[in-house]
Amino acid sequence: MSTKDVVRDADADLQVYSPHRAGLPRFGPYFRDLRARLPFAAESSKASIRAAHSQTVFGQLWLILNPLLMALVYYILVVILRGSGGADTLAHIVSGLFVFHLVSGSMSAGASSVTGGGRLIMNMAFPRLLMPMSAVRTAFFRFLPTLPVVLILKAFTDEPWGPQMLLALVFLGFMTLFSIGIAAVLATLQVYFRDTSSFLPFFTRIWLYMSPILWSIDSLDTSPVAKYVDLMVVVNPLFSMVGGWTELVLNAQIPSPSMWLAAASWAVGMTVVGSLFFMSREREFAVRL
Repeated sequence: MSTKDVVRDADADLQVYSPHRAGLPRFGPYFRDLRARLPFAAESSKASIRAAHSQTVFGQLWLILNPLLMALVYYILVVILRGSGGADTLAHIVSGLFVFHLVSGSMSAGASSVTGGGRLIMNMAFPRLLMPMSAVRTAFFRFLPTLPVVLILKAFTDEPWGPQMLLALVFLGFMTLFSIGIAAVLATLQVYFRDTSSFLPFFTRIWLYMSPILWSIDSLDTSPVAKYVDLMVVVNPLFSMVGGWTELVLNAQIPSPSMWLAAASWAVGMTVVGSLFFMSREREFAVRL
């Protein structure tokens, strides 16, 4: 069964299995089916949000309070280590941590999206890529209520406002695309290695410290690691994405062309690689769950 392709017709009485080379389905029928079933992913995401009480008043408040309280803890830690702090520092940490939660939440939900939907996979024929996509949609809508908090905190800083701040939505789109790709990779790995999700908290914590969240890109100019900035742009996907986001939202400054190029490359590259990796393995999911 792992070497056979399923003709995806949920209404058919008989499901036909046929061999397929290289483990990948035919892109045309697959993506047409994927597009046709996007409402299914949306409804699955809405069900997850309702199950988590994210549509209630207290549920919405917790979506804001949880990362905000964590940001306050990190802010106190930064103040203790540096001996200084202010509204600008707090706004920077909060803004970066909120978008980091979008990515980390997509990774966590995406990793368990396939293994948690075993019955659905066994009883329905549909493009399995919809499952990590649904997880990312859930993380995105859980992120949206935090945006007003970032703008309110910015109002207490001395940073300027400007129409160029709207370009931050492009970096938000980059992070969403990147999240789809990495969620697809982790969902696949979780099927084969069930401890994948157990290691994610340690990985994301290290990733948090390596990204411009508790520190700013400008602070690297006087740091001993300043000479490694170009390497960090290439190696760390969130360096350019979170860095570009905070520069636009908080400083109203347009990032350098290298930041745009790196963020776009990581977003598109991870989406393509992650999706293809997922699609090449998804026909084995039913026999491994």
